[in-house]
Amino acid sequence: MNELLTTSEMAEADRQTIAGGMPGIDLMERAGRAVADAVIARHAAGSRVTVVAGPGNNGGDGFVAARLLAERGYRVTVMFIGAYARLKGDAALAAKRWAGDISDDHGCLNTADVVIDALFGAGLDRPVEGNARAAIETLNAGAKPVVAVDLPSGVNGTSGAVLGVAVNATQTVTFFRKKPGHLLLPGRLHCGAVSVADIGIPAAVLPRISPKTFENTPELWRRLFPVPAHGGHKYDRGHAVVVSGPSWSTGAARLAARGALRAGAGLVTIVSPRQALAVNAATNLAVMVRAADGAAELTGFLADSRLNACAIGPGVGVGDATCEVVLAALAGERAVVLDADAITSFAATPQRLAAALRKRRDQATILTPHEGEFSRYFGALDKTTKVGSKLERARIAAQLTEAVIVLKGADTVVAAPDGRAAIAANAPPYLATAGAGDVLTGVTAGLLAQGMPAFQAAAAAVWLHGEAAAAFGPGLISEDLSECLPGVYRGLFC
Repeated sequence: MNELLTTSEMAEADRQTIAGGMPGIDLMERAGRAVADAVIARHAAGSRVTVVAGPGNNGGDGFVAARLLAERGYRVTVMFIGAYARLKGDAALAAKRWAGDISDDHGCLNTADVVIDALFGAGLDRPVEGNARAAIETLNAGAKPVVAVDLPSGVNGTSGAVLGVAVNATQTVTFFRKKPGHLLLPGRLHCGAVSVADIGIPAAVLPRISPKTFENTPELWRRLFPVPAHGGHKYDRGHAVVVSGPSWSTGAARLAARGALRAGAGLVTIVSPRQALAVNAATNLAVMVRAADGAAELTGFLADSRLNACAIGPGVGVGDATCEVVLAALAGERAVVLDADAITSFAATPQRLAAALRKRRDQATILTPHEGEFSRYFGALDKTTKVGSKLERARIAAQLTEAVIVLKGADTVVAAPDGRAAIAANAPPYLATAGAGDVLTGVTAGLLAQGMPAFQAAAAAVWLHGEAAAAFGPGLISEDLSECLPGVYRGLFC
Protein backbone atom coordinates (compact mmCIF):
# COMPACT_ATOMS: atom_id res chain seq x y z
CA MET A 1 0.00 0.00 0.00
CA ASN A 2 2.87 2.41 -0.58
CA GLU A 3 1.61 3.57 -4.00
CA LEU A 4 0.77 7.27 -4.17
CA LEU A 5 -1.91 8.34 -6.64
CA THR A 6 -2.06 11.66 -8.42
CA THR A 7 -5.43 13.34 -8.85
CA SER A 8 -5.86 11.93 -12.35
CA GLU A 9 -4.80 8.44 -11.26
CA MET A 10 -7.29 8.48 -8.39
CA ALA A 11 -10.03 9.60 -10.77
CA GLU A 12 -9.16 6.68 -13.01
CA ALA A 13 -9.32 4.29 -10.04
CA ASP A 14 -12.82 5.60 -9.29
CA ARG A 15 -13.84 5.31 -12.93
CA GLN A 16 -12.64 1.73 -13.25
CA THR A 17 -14.38 0.73 -10.03
CA ILE A 18 -17.67 2.23 -11.15
CA ALA A 19 -17.29 0.63 -14.58
CA GLY A 20 -16.79 -2.68 -12.77
CA GLY A 21 -20.22 -2.45 -11.18
CA MET A 22 -19.78 -0.39 -8.00
CA PRO A 23 -22.22 2.58 -8.05
CA GLY A 24 -20.54 5.91 -7.47
CA ILE A 25 -22.94 6.77 -4.67
CA ASP A 26 -21.82 3.62 -2.85
CA LEU A 27 -18.20 4.81 -2.98
CA MET A 28 -19.35 8.17 -1.64
CA GLU A 29 -21.36 6.54 1.15
CA ARG A 30 -18.34 4.51 2.22
CA ALA A 31 -16.07 7.55 2.11
CA GLY A 32 -18.50 9.56 4.22
CA ARG A 33 -18.81 6.68 6.68
CA ALA A 34 -15.01 6.55 7.08
CA VAL A 35 -14.99 10.26 7.91
CA ALA A 36 -17.88 9.89 10.34
CA ASP A 37 -16.10 6.99 12.02
CA ALA A 38 -13.02 9.17 12.49
CA VAL A 39 -15.15 11.73 14.33
CA ILE A 40 -16.92 9.09 16.41
CA ALA A 41 -13.59 7.59 17.49
CA ARG A 42 -12.53 10.86 19.17
CA HIS A 43 -15.69 12.79 20.04
CA ALA A 44 -18.67 11.67 22.11
CA ALA A 45 -22.22 11.59 20.84
CA GLY A 46 -23.89 14.95 21.42
CA SER A 47 -20.80 16.87 20.30
CA ARG A 48 -21.41 19.76 17.94
CA VAL A 49 -20.09 19.06 14.46
CA THR A 50 -19.86 21.55 11.62
CA VAL A 51 -19.36 20.11 8.15
CA VAL A 52 -17.92 22.62 5.69
CA ALA A 53 -19.07 21.32 2.30
CA GLY A 54 -18.25 22.44 -1.21
CA PRO A 55 -20.07 21.80 -4.49
CA GLY A 56 -17.97 18.83 -5.65
CA ASN A 57 -17.67 15.18 -4.67
CA ASN A 58 -15.67 16.17 -1.60
CA GLY A 59 -18.74 18.05 -0.44
CA GLY A 60 -20.83 14.97 -1.20
CA ASP A 61 -18.63 12.94 1.17
CA GLY A 62 -19.26 15.65 3.76
CA PHE A 63 -23.05 15.44 3.37
CA VAL A 64 -22.89 11.67 3.91
CA ALA A 65 -20.76 12.10 7.05
CA ALA A 66 -23.20 14.75 8.32
CA ARG A 67 -26.21 12.45 7.90
CA LEU A 68 -24.51 9.47 9.54
CA LEU A 69 -23.31 11.54 12.51
CA ALA A 70 -26.76 13.06 13.01
CA GLU A 71 -28.21 9.56 13.07
CA ARG A 72 -25.74 8.70 15.85
CA GLY A 73 -26.81 11.60 18.05
CA TYR A 74 -24.32 14.31 17.08
CA ARG A 75 -25.53 17.89 16.67
CA VAL A 76 -24.60 18.57 13.08
CA THR A 77 -24.64 21.72 10.98
CA VAL A 78 -23.70 21.76 7.32
CA MET A 79 -22.05 24.98 6.20
CA PHE A 80 -22.27 25.01 2.41
CA ILE A 81 -19.93 27.19 0.36
CA GLY A 82 -20.60 27.67 -3.33
CA ALA A 83 -23.62 27.48 -5.61
CA TYR A 84 -25.93 24.79 -4.31
CA ALA A 85 -27.47 24.50 -7.76
CA ARG A 86 -24.09 23.38 -9.10
CA LEU A 87 -24.30 20.12 -7.16
CA LYS A 88 -24.71 17.24 -9.56
CA GLY A 89 -24.49 13.50 -9.80
CA ASP A 90 -23.59 11.58 -6.64
CA ALA A 91 -22.87 14.78 -4.69
CA ALA A 92 -26.38 16.09 -5.43
CA LEU A 93 -27.88 12.76 -4.32
CA ALA A 94 -25.88 12.81 -1.09
CA ALA A 95 -27.03 16.38 -0.40
CA LYS A 96 -30.66 15.39 -1.05
CA ARG A 97 -30.35 12.64 1.58
CA TRP A 98 -29.33 15.22 4.18
CA ALA A 99 -32.44 16.24 6.06
CA GLY A 100 -30.88 18.85 8.32
CA ASP A 101 -30.32 22.54 7.95
CA ILE A 102 -27.78 24.12 5.62
CA SER A 103 -26.12 27.33 6.73
CA ASP A 104 -23.75 29.88 5.27
CA ASP A 105 -22.94 31.48 8.62
CA HIS A 106 -19.24 31.34 9.53
CA GLY A 107 -20.23 31.57 13.18
CA CYS A 108 -20.99 27.83 13.25
CA LEU A 109 -17.26 27.24 12.87
CA ASN A 110 -16.63 28.87 16.24
CA THR A 111 -19.38 27.03 18.11
CA ALA A 112 -18.41 23.55 16.86
CA ASP A 113 -16.56 20.99 18.95
CA VAL A 114 -15.10 19.48 15.77
CA VAL A 115 -15.15 20.54 12.12
CA ILE A 116 -15.20 18.31 9.04
CA ASP A 117 -13.42 19.94 6.12
CA ALA A 118 -15.20 18.75 2.97
CA LEU A 119 -14.74 21.94 0.99
CA PHE A 120 -12.25 21.06 -1.74
CA GLY A 121 -10.70 17.77 -2.78
CA ALA A 122 -7.21 16.78 -3.86
CA GLY A 123 -7.78 18.10 -7.39
CA LEU A 124 -7.85 21.78 -6.44
CA ASP A 125 -5.66 23.62 -8.96
CA ARG A 126 -6.52 27.28 -8.46
CA PRO A 127 -5.99 29.76 -5.60
CA VAL A 128 -8.61 29.74 -2.87
CA GLU A 129 -10.50 33.04 -2.92
CA GLY A 130 -13.61 34.80 -1.67
CA ASN A 131 -15.97 33.14 0.78
CA ALA A 132 -13.99 29.88 0.75
CA ARG A 133 -10.80 31.65 1.75
CA ALA A 134 -12.61 33.56 4.49
CA ALA A 135 -14.05 30.30 5.84
CA ILE A 136 -10.63 28.61 5.92
CA GLU A 137 -9.07 31.61 7.67
CA THR A 138 -11.86 31.61 10.26
CA LEU A 139 -11.48 27.88 10.76
CA ASN A 140 -7.72 28.10 11.24
CA ALA A 141 -8.04 31.03 13.65
CA GLY A 142 -10.48 29.06 15.80
CA ALA A 143 -8.01 26.20 16.35
CA LYS A 144 -10.81 23.62 16.51
CA PRO A 145 -10.10 19.93 15.86
CA VAL A 146 -10.51 19.41 12.11
CA VAL A 147 -11.01 16.17 10.20
CA ALA A 148 -10.16 16.77 6.53
CA VAL A 149 -11.83 14.72 3.82
CA ASP A 150 -9.19 13.30 1.46
CA LEU A 151 -6.84 16.32 1.78
CA PRO A 152 -7.02 19.61 3.68
CA SER A 153 -8.77 22.16 1.51
CA GLY A 154 -6.29 24.44 -0.23
CA VAL A 155 -3.62 21.77 -0.73
CA ASN A 156 -3.01 20.38 -4.22
CA GLY A 157 -3.01 16.61 -4.04
CA THR A 158 -0.33 16.04 -6.65
CA SER A 159 2.20 18.77 -5.81
CA GLY A 160 1.58 19.44 -2.11
CA ALA A 161 1.40 23.16 -2.90
CA VAL A 162 -0.74 25.44 -0.78
CA LEU A 163 -2.93 27.45 -3.14
CA GLY A 164 -3.19 30.71 -1.25
CA VAL A 165 -4.44 29.32 2.05
CA ALA A 166 -5.08 25.82 3.39
CA VAL A 167 -6.90 24.22 6.30
CA ASN A 168 -4.76 23.17 9.25
CA ALA A 169 -6.23 19.73 9.87
CA THR A 170 -5.83 17.63 13.00
CA GLN A 171 -6.54 14.48 11.03
CA THR A 172 -6.98 13.61 7.36
CA VAL A 173 -8.99 10.65 6.10
CA THR A 174 -8.08 9.72 2.55
CA PHE A 175 -9.32 6.87 0.38
CA PHE A 176 -7.73 3.82 -1.26
CA ARG A 177 -4.21 5.28 -1.41
CA LYS A 178 -2.41 8.38 -0.18
CA LYS A 179 -1.67 11.21 -2.59
CA PRO A 180 1.74 12.87 -3.12
CA GLY A 181 0.36 15.99 -1.43
CA HIS A 182 0.07 14.08 1.85
CA LEU A 183 3.87 13.73 1.91
CA LEU A 184 5.29 16.69 0.00
CA LEU A 185 5.85 19.98 1.78
CA PRO A 186 4.17 22.26 2.58
CA GLY A 187 1.02 20.18 2.14
CA ARG A 188 2.12 17.53 4.63
CA LEU A 189 2.28 20.16 7.37
CA HIS A 190 -1.47 20.76 7.01
CA CYS A 191 -2.61 17.13 7.15
CA GLY A 192 -2.15 16.08 10.75
CA ALA A 193 -2.41 12.30 11.18
CA VAL A 194 -3.28 10.64 7.87
CA SER A 195 -5.35 7.45 7.67
CA VAL A 196 -6.29 5.54 4.52
CA ALA A 197 -9.82 4.12 4.34
CA ASP A 198 -10.90 1.16 2.23
CA ILE A 199 -14.01 2.27 0.36
CA GLY A 200 -14.27 -0.69 -2.00
CA ILE A 201 -11.83 0.23 -4.76
CA PRO A 202 -10.09 -3.04 -5.62
CA ALA A 203 -6.29 -3.25 -5.73
CA ALA A 204 -6.72 -4.86 -9.15
CA VAL A 205 -7.08 -1.38 -10.69
CA LEU A 206 -3.46 -0.53 -9.84
CA PRO A 207 -1.74 -2.55 -12.59
CA ARG A 208 -3.93 -0.83 -15.15
CA ILE A 209 -3.13 2.61 -13.72
CA SER A 210 0.60 1.79 -13.29
CA PRO A 211 1.41 4.42 -10.67
CA LYS A 212 5.07 5.42 -10.56
CA THR A 213 5.09 7.40 -7.32
CA PHE A 214 5.51 5.67 -3.96
CA GLU A 215 5.88 6.43 -0.30
CA ASN A 216 9.41 5.47 0.66
CA THR A 217 8.86 2.51 2.97
CA PRO A 218 10.63 -0.87 3.16
CA GLU A 219 7.82 -2.38 1.10
CA LEU A 220 9.34 -0.59 -1.89
CA TRP A 221 12.83 -2.12 -1.69
CA ARG A 222 12.91 -4.83 0.99
CA ARG A 223 13.15 -7.83 -1.37
CA LEU A 224 16.33 -6.38 -2.91
CA PHE A 225 17.91 -5.40 0.39
CA PRO A 226 21.26 -7.16 0.98
CA VAL A 227 21.15 -9.66 3.82
CA PRO A 228 24.45 -11.36 4.73
CA ALA A 229 24.57 -15.09 4.02
CA HIS A 230 25.72 -17.50 6.74
CA GLY A 231 28.39 -18.91 4.46
CA GLY A 232 29.55 -15.57 3.13
CA HIS A 233 32.60 -13.42 3.85
CA LYS A 234 33.49 -9.74 3.71
CA TYR A 235 34.42 -9.85 0.03
CA ASP A 236 30.88 -10.99 -0.79
CA ARG A 237 29.56 -7.80 0.78
CA GLY A 238 31.35 -5.40 -1.54
CA HIS A 239 34.10 -2.83 -1.29
CA ALA A 240 33.13 0.86 -1.14
CA VAL A 241 35.53 3.72 -1.82
CA VAL A 242 35.13 7.25 -0.48
CA VAL A 243 37.26 10.07 -1.91
CA SER A 244 38.59 12.44 0.75
CA GLY A 245 39.33 16.14 0.58
CA PRO A 246 42.42 17.92 1.94
CA SER A 247 43.60 17.63 5.54
CA TRP A 248 41.42 20.48 6.78
CA SER A 249 38.19 18.88 5.47
CA THR A 250 38.56 15.13 5.97
CA GLY A 251 35.69 14.82 8.42
CA ALA A 252 33.02 14.64 5.72
CA ALA A 253 34.71 11.70 3.98
CA ARG A 254 35.20 9.93 7.29
CA LEU A 255 31.50 10.32 8.10
CA ALA A 256 30.64 8.89 4.69
CA ALA A 257 33.06 5.98 5.09
CA ARG A 258 31.63 5.11 8.49
CA GLY A 259 28.14 5.21 6.99
CA ALA A 260 29.17 2.84 4.21
CA LEU A 261 30.67 0.40 6.70
CA ARG A 262 27.63 0.47 8.99
CA ALA A 263 25.37 0.01 5.96
CA GLY A 264 26.95 -3.39 5.48
CA ALA A 265 29.76 -2.97 2.97
CA GLY A 266 32.38 -5.66 3.66
CA LEU A 267 35.29 -3.30 3.12
CA VAL A 268 35.57 0.48 2.92
CA THR A 269 38.58 2.50 1.79
CA ILE A 270 39.15 6.23 1.98
CA VAL A 271 41.21 7.43 -0.98
CA SER A 272 43.16 10.36 0.43
CA PRO A 273 45.47 13.07 -0.85
CA ARG A 274 48.96 12.38 0.52
CA GLN A 275 48.97 15.54 2.58
CA ALA A 276 45.82 14.29 4.38
CA LEU A 277 46.94 10.70 4.69
CA ALA A 278 48.13 10.94 8.28
CA VAL A 279 44.89 12.60 9.43
CA ASN A 280 42.73 9.98 7.75
CA ALA A 281 44.86 7.07 8.93
CA ALA A 282 44.92 8.27 12.54
CA THR A 283 41.15 8.68 12.74
CA ASN A 284 39.97 5.40 11.21
CA LEU A 285 40.10 1.83 12.45
CA ALA A 286 38.12 -0.60 10.30
CA VAL A 287 38.16 1.83 7.37
CA MET A 288 41.28 1.50 5.24
CA VAL A 289 43.18 4.49 3.84
CA ARG A 290 45.08 4.66 0.55
CA ALA A 291 46.92 7.56 -1.11
CA ALA A 292 45.89 9.02 -4.46
CA ASP A 293 46.49 12.56 -5.67
CA GLY A 294 44.40 13.77 -8.55
CA ALA A 295 42.38 12.12 -11.29
CA ALA A 296 45.16 10.04 -12.80
CA GLU A 297 46.06 8.32 -9.53
CA LEU A 298 42.40 7.78 -8.69
CA THR A 299 41.93 6.13 -12.10
CA GLY A 300 44.80 3.81 -11.33
CA PHE A 301 43.40 2.90 -7.93
CA LEU A 302 39.90 2.28 -9.28
CA ALA A 303 41.25 -0.08 -11.92
CA ASP A 304 40.95 -2.82 -9.29
CA SER A 305 37.79 -4.68 -10.33
CA ARG A 306 37.12 -5.72 -6.72
CA LEU A 307 36.03 -2.14 -5.91
CA ASN A 308 32.25 -1.97 -6.28
CA ALA A 309 31.18 1.59 -5.48
CA CYS A 310 32.77 5.03 -5.26
CA ALA A 311 31.44 8.09 -3.41
CA ILE A 312 32.76 11.57 -4.22
CA GLY A 313 31.71 14.94 -2.91
CA PRO A 314 31.79 15.31 0.87
CA GLY A 315 34.56 17.75 1.71
CA VAL A 316 36.49 17.36 -1.55
CA GLY A 317 36.29 21.06 -2.44
CA VAL A 318 34.82 22.92 -5.41
CA GLY A 319 36.90 23.41 -8.54
CA ASP A 320 38.42 22.00 -11.70
CA ALA A 321 40.43 19.36 -9.83
CA THR A 322 37.20 17.92 -8.40
CA CYS A 323 35.65 17.91 -11.88
CA GLU A 324 38.54 15.80 -13.16
CA VAL A 325 38.28 13.37 -10.23
CA VAL A 326 34.54 12.97 -10.80
CA LEU A 327 34.97 12.32 -14.50
CA ALA A 328 37.68 9.76 -13.74
CA ALA A 329 35.30 7.86 -11.45
CA LEU A 330 32.45 8.04 -13.94
CA ALA A 331 34.67 6.62 -16.66
CA GLY A 332 34.86 3.31 -14.81
CA GLU A 333 32.29 0.56 -14.48
CA ARG A 334 31.54 0.62 -10.76
CA ALA A 335 28.59 2.33 -9.07
CA VAL A 336 29.12 6.03 -8.30
CA VAL A 337 27.51 8.39 -5.78
CA LEU A 338 28.02 12.13 -6.31
CA ASP A 339 27.22 14.61 -3.58
CA ALA A 340 27.91 18.19 -2.54
CA ASP A 341 31.12 19.57 -4.09
CA ALA A 342 31.17 16.88 -6.77
CA ILE A 343 27.94 18.34 -8.16
CA THR A 344 28.54 22.04 -7.48
CA SER A 345 31.93 21.93 -9.22
CA PHE A 346 30.12 21.53 -12.55
CA ALA A 347 27.76 24.50 -12.11
CA ALA A 348 29.74 26.53 -14.69
CA THR A 349 29.96 23.61 -17.15
CA PRO A 350 26.79 21.60 -16.51
CA GLN A 351 26.71 19.80 -19.83
CA ARG A 352 30.15 18.35 -19.15
CA LEU A 353 28.84 16.34 -16.22
CA ALA A 354 25.51 15.57 -17.87
CA ALA A 355 27.25 14.07 -20.89
CA ALA A 356 29.42 11.85 -18.69
CA LEU A 357 26.37 10.71 -16.75
CA ARG A 358 24.37 9.87 -19.86
CA LYS A 359 27.24 7.78 -21.22
CA ARG A 360 26.88 5.45 -18.23
CA ARG A 361 23.10 5.23 -18.27
CA ASP A 362 23.30 1.46 -17.87
CA GLN A 363 25.44 1.70 -14.72
CA ALA A 364 24.40 2.63 -11.21
CA THR A 365 24.83 6.38 -10.66
CA ILE A 366 23.22 8.44 -7.91
CA LEU A 367 23.33 12.20 -7.29
CA THR A 368 22.34 13.41 -3.81
CA PRO A 369 21.98 17.21 -3.84
CA HIS A 370 20.16 19.34 -1.32
CA GLU A 371 18.04 22.18 -2.69
CA GLY A 372 20.95 24.64 -2.92
CA GLU A 373 23.21 22.23 -4.78
CA PHE A 374 20.31 21.17 -6.99
CA SER A 375 19.59 24.77 -7.92
CA ARG A 376 23.21 25.62 -8.63
CA TYR A 377 23.80 22.67 -10.95
CA PHE A 378 20.44 21.74 -12.45
CA GLY A 379 19.30 25.35 -12.69
CA ALA A 380 22.32 25.94 -14.92
CA LEU A 381 21.75 22.69 -16.84
CA ASP A 382 18.10 23.25 -17.78
CA LYS A 383 15.65 25.96 -16.70
CA THR A 384 12.78 23.46 -16.54
CA THR A 385 14.23 22.17 -13.26
CA LYS A 386 13.44 25.52 -11.64
CA VAL A 387 9.65 25.19 -11.82
CA GLY A 388 7.05 22.74 -10.62
CA SER A 389 6.84 20.64 -7.49
CA LYS A 390 9.82 18.99 -5.85
CA LEU A 391 8.63 15.70 -7.30
CA GLU A 392 8.44 17.11 -10.82
CA ARG A 393 11.85 18.79 -10.60
CA ALA A 394 13.56 15.62 -9.36
CA ARG A 395 11.99 13.59 -12.17
CA ILE A 396 13.15 16.07 -14.81
CA ALA A 397 16.68 16.02 -13.38
CA ALA A 398 16.75 12.22 -13.49
CA GLN A 399 15.64 12.20 -17.12
CA LEU A 400 18.19 14.86 -18.10
CA THR A 401 21.11 12.97 -16.58
CA GLU A 402 19.98 9.33 -16.85
CA ALA A 403 20.94 9.05 -13.17
CA VAL A 404 18.98 8.50 -9.96
CA ILE A 405 18.40 11.80 -8.16
CA VAL A 406 18.04 12.12 -4.39
CA LEU A 407 16.68 15.63 -3.82
CA LYS A 408 17.16 15.96 -0.09
CA GLY A 409 15.07 17.69 2.54
CA ALA A 410 12.33 16.94 5.04
CA ASP A 411 10.41 15.41 2.13
CA THR A 412 13.33 13.82 0.26
CA VAL A 413 12.41 12.67 -3.24
CA VAL A 414 14.24 9.82 -4.97
CA ALA A 415 13.65 9.85 -8.74
CA ALA A 416 14.76 7.40 -11.42
CA PRO A 417 15.17 8.11 -15.16
CA ASP A 418 12.25 5.79 -15.97
CA GLY A 419 9.83 7.99 -14.01
CA ARG A 420 9.68 6.03 -10.75
CA ALA A 421 9.85 8.22 -7.67
CA ALA A 422 9.67 7.75 -3.90
CA ILE A 423 8.85 10.37 -1.29
CA ALA A 424 10.14 10.01 2.25
CA ALA A 425 8.11 11.12 5.24
CA ASN A 426 10.14 9.60 8.10
CA ALA A 427 12.88 12.22 8.53
CA PRO A 428 12.67 13.93 11.93
CA PRO A 429 13.72 17.58 12.30
CA TYR A 430 16.83 16.51 14.25
CA LEU A 431 18.29 15.35 10.94
CA ALA A 432 18.96 18.96 9.95
CA THR A 433 22.52 18.96 11.27
CA ALA A 434 25.97 19.41 9.75
CA GLY A 435 27.36 16.26 8.17
CA ALA A 436 24.09 14.34 7.99
CA GLY A 437 24.18 14.40 4.21
CA ASP A 438 27.71 12.99 4.21
CA VAL A 439 26.50 9.98 6.18
CA LEU A 440 23.66 9.49 3.70
CA THR A 441 26.20 9.49 0.86
CA GLY A 442 28.15 6.76 2.61
CA VAL A 443 25.11 4.62 3.41
CA THR A 444 24.06 4.87 -0.23
CA ALA A 445 27.52 3.80 -1.42
CA GLY A 446 27.55 0.95 1.08
CA LEU A 447 24.27 -0.45 -0.28
CA LEU A 448 25.45 -0.05 -3.87
CA ALA A 449 28.65 -1.92 -3.02
CA GLN A 450 26.50 -4.85 -1.90
CA GLY A 451 24.75 -4.98 -5.25
CA MET A 452 21.49 -3.13 -4.68
CA PRO A 453 20.09 -1.48 -7.82
CA ALA A 454 20.49 2.28 -7.82
CA PHE A 455 16.86 3.37 -7.28
CA GLN A 456 16.24 0.89 -4.48
CA ALA A 457 19.63 1.59 -2.88
CA ALA A 458 18.95 5.32 -2.83
CA ALA A 459 15.44 4.87 -1.44
CA ALA A 460 16.61 2.42 1.23
CA ALA A 461 19.48 4.70 2.26
CA VAL A 462 17.10 7.65 2.68
CA TRP A 463 14.71 5.58 4.79
CA LEU A 464 17.52 4.13 6.96
CA HIS A 465 18.93 7.63 7.43
CA GLY A 466 15.60 8.94 8.68
CA GLU A 467 15.01 5.96 10.96
CA ALA A 468 18.47 6.28 12.49
CA ALA A 469 17.82 9.94 13.26
CA ALA A 470 14.45 9.14 14.79
CA ALA A 471 16.02 6.38 16.90
CA PHE A 472 18.50 8.80 18.43
CA GLY A 473 16.11 11.72 18.83
CA PRO A 474 16.88 15.23 20.13
CA GLY A 475 20.52 16.19 20.40
CA LEU A 476 21.48 14.21 17.31
CA ILE A 477 24.76 15.05 15.57
CA SER A 478 25.91 13.42 12.38
CA GLU A 479 28.37 11.10 14.14
CA ASP A 480 25.41 9.45 15.90
CA LEU A 481 23.67 8.35 12.70
CA SER A 482 25.97 5.46 11.81
CA GLU A 483 25.92 4.20 15.39
CA CYS A 484 22.12 4.04 15.34
CA LEU A 485 22.01 1.97 12.16
CA PRO A 486 22.51 -1.43 13.88
CA GLY A 487 19.29 -0.95 15.83
CA VAL A 488 17.44 0.06 12.68
CA TYR A 489 18.81 -3.03 10.90
CA ARG A 490 17.67 -5.28 13.73
CA GLY A 491 14.15 -3.99 13.38
CA LEU A 492 14.27 -4.29 9.59
CA PHE A 493 15.58 -7.84 9.55
CA CYS A 494 13.25 -9.02 12.31
